[in-house]
Amino acid sequence: MEEEARKLHEEGIRKRLISPGKGELSSFPNGTKVIFHYRTCKCDGTVLDDSRTMAGQSKPMELILGKKFKLAVWERIVITMRPGEIAEFTCDTKHTMLYPLVSQSLRNISAGKDPLEGQRHCCGIAQIHSHHSLGHKDLDELQASPQPLIFTIELLEVLRPGSYQLDIWAMTDQEKLELVPQIHEEGNLLYKQGKIKEATEKYYNGIACLKNLQMKEHPGDEAWVKLDQMITPLLLNYCQCLLLQDKYYEVIEHCSSLVFKYEDNVKAYYKRAKAHAAVWNEAEARSDFDKVLKLDPSLGPSVAKELRVLEERLRSKQEEEKGRYKGLFDFNTQPATATTG
Repeated sequence: MEEEARKLHEEGIRKRLISPGKGELSSFPNGTKVIFHYRTCKCDGTVLDDSRTMAGQSKPMELILGKKFKLAVWERIVITMRPGEIAEFTCDTKHTMLYPLVSQSLRNISAGKDPLEGQRHCCGIAQIHSHHSLGHKDLDELQASPQPLIFTIELLEVLRPGSYQLDIWAMTDQEKLELVPQIHEEGNLLYKQGKIKEATEKYYNGIACLKNLQMKEHPGDEAWVKLDQMITPLLLNYCQCLLLQDKYYEVIEHCSSLVFKYEDNVKAYYKRAKAHAAVWNEAEARSDFDKVLKLDPSLGPSVAKELRVLEERLRSKQEEEKGRYKGLFDFNTQPATATTG
């Protein structure tokens, strides 16, 4: 143990044992999956991230060794731990330069967003020097002024290669491409069964998988466009699930991104029109429904039905507001007279 501590110290990592684990120290061949909780702090005690509370959830980190994870120091420190062990690692700046990008991805995942959202098409070091906002003030400050960080790690589980199902993010590019059609079909089946939340997750995973591959291509190139065309039907299905969960503004955002690229995508206009109608954006809804009719006149009966529903909702809303304010400005009404006994 002293020899390991010496090696870590020479590498700019100082370990402090908080609670010992159980059993012997595991071997960690490439392909080993480690599951752990983490808390990241600045040296002044400021907490940046905590996997037990991030986005109101308690979700441990899962890491497969040997897959060139962006924050290499996490691989280095977990292999010094036993299952159940809790330890604190103070890591020099050279090990923490990429933490803002990793944290941004982890926060996106916790919030149900694309893990690559907000990251530019370049390597991690290039992103650090690009002065591009990560969408979080604390991460922007850390990116501008890199510094040592303290990682408190609780190693929960160590899984040998071959003893677990490979996660999508850990697959090769070819494996991901081959898996997406299966994910799409599973999502469709769940949707038909009325399992909307489960279908939403499937479509999301498929989209994230393809976007991960797309990040490696130059926007507009043939490979990028081909991947984008694979993303589009998944994103439309994802939006349909969001509509059924009343997440209308997300639908508007996603469909707007689609029609910006594909001006003739009638399904995107149709779903956006329904979302606008649901949040009382009458003018926008009518405009999108008009576009639908121009692109596909055969949808006339469906559009007419949606417009009738919209008009009925608007009438009901007007009647409700009329009743709410009735008498409010009736100056003929005599004010109540106060009396004394």
